[in-house]
Amino acid sequence: MAKDVLCEVNSCKYWATGNKCAATSIYVVNNRGTEARNSEETDCKTFEPKI
Repeated sequence: MAKDVLCEVNSCKYWATGNKCAATSIYVVNNRGTEARNSEETDCKTFEPKI
């Protein structure tokens, strides 16, 4: 399992200094309904906007 998860989405409540993800778990889904072939065909469902 990955030691560090990097994320550049600083509008997410889990974004931390150094572009780290501070979520306790990450949920990534396929956004096409067919087998994903690249990262653009996936979405991070862990994202929650900062309030």
